[in-house]
Amino acid sequence: MVSRTIDRRTMLGMLAGGALAGGVFAMRPSRAAEFPVPGKPVKLLVGYPAGGGTDVQARALGRLLSPLLDVPVLIDNRPGAGTMIAATELSRLPPDGHALMYTPASTLAQLPHTVLALKYDPFRDFTPVAQCALGPVVLVVHESVPAANARELTAYARAHPGKLNYVSQGAGTSAHIFGQMLAQQMGAEMVHVPYKGANDVASDFVAGLVHMQFASSSGAVALARSGKVRMLAVVAPRRSGLFPDLPTMGELGFQGMDLDTALGVIGPAGMSPATVARLGDALRQVVADPKVQEDFRVGGVEPLWAGPSEFSRTIRDSHDAWGRMLAAINYKKQ
Repeated sequence: MVSRTIDRRTMLGMLAGGALAGGVFAMRPSRAAEFPVPGKPVKLLVGYPAGGGTDVQARALGRLLSPLLDVPVLIDNRPGAGTMIAATELSRLPPDGHALMYTPASTLAQLPHTVLALKYDPFRDFTPVAQCALGPVVLVVHESVPAANARELTAYARAHPGKLNYVSQGAGTSAHIFGQMLAQQMGAEMVHVPYKGANDVASDFVAGLVHMQFASSSGAVALARSGKVRMLAVVAPRRSGLFPDLPTMGELGFQGMDLDTALGVIGPAGMSPATVARLGDALRQVVADPKVQEDFRVGGVEPLWAGPSEFSRTIRDSHDAWGRMLAAINYKKQ
């Protein structure tokens, strides 16, 4: 097995490409600001460009969170390095409740095991506020790849060494690790192509410039709507209610790809318990809203709220599981 990496610029120089940029969304309250610093907006960081699944979920949360807190909620997209850029920024902001981040738990659970230049400590530098959703990672392939299932994908990859590429949003991200594990367990040579954000991946995936990805559930749903990709399996401990017909990677005989993916809100270290409690309760109300639940499910994630203590345990358990898994494959930080 060989898993080689080329950068996106190099690949697009050989093929073609396109990109989408992120942006900032602002929501203004209808009455006097009170939370907890009067008149101060809440900045909700997102580690991906505008328009991707995580960004859309954050905006849905922000729209209802703003009137509950009586302050504006501003979505601040800081894409790159698999959410590391946004998380590093968050760790340096004041812990007054006005700086938050909506993110997959992998930001704190996985990246510390895989990124050598990580500039934050997952447990010392952050405060878990609330889990908001759960969504499996999904193995998707472009329609040009002649494989309707994992067995056919393995056969094709082995017969065409170096022809298939798999994409991620940076070295050390879940998509990179799972792609490397898949190549290793298939005994095939594939090329790793890191991207900056999900929108870039989607554009090139639909165009057929990239072949395969371990996508977030929301990203997989968006890609599937194009009719240009097919979903083969889920990375999860059990079949997902979102995709009941898709087998798990474990069912297909692949080892170590059985982790749930929780998404939620975190803040900087040092937030007061009262502020965390108020934010957590507000997010509970937002996640319980029928329209938010519908939007989440249509977008490919299950709305599932959990308070700060449970979310903290989820992050810790996932962190430990990633550590065991990466040690088993002798993965070296990059």
